[in-house]
Amino acid sequence: MTEHVDDHIETLRVRRAPKFSVFLLLGGALGLLAAMILTFAFNGTEYASPNTGLVYSQGQVFGFLALICVPVGLALAAVVALLLDRRSSSRSRDVFVDHESIHLDENP
Repeated sequence: MTEHVDDHIETLRVRRAPKFSVFLLLGGALGLLAAMILTFAFNGTEYASPNTGLVYSQGQVFGFLALICVPVGLALAAVVALLLDRRSSSRSRDVFVDHESIHLDENP
């Protein structure tokens, strides 16, 4: 069995980048928390709606507010993540990497 080694040096760019999924989860959670605070801070469920004439329960009000606050929280968190990603790209640095590949030949 013979061994063939390929060895070459590459230049790579290294930077720290934010995890977008964490920012989006936090933004959605903050939007949900904002909807909950708005639902229970203002008691608007005892009066009929001037547009529809219906009286909405607190659960319905929370659902309506969640439909608005969660996407807004997601959008704000995504903008923050993009800004941090843009900032981290300016702090990138180049490193040299020694890339080595070993190939084994089965035929003698």
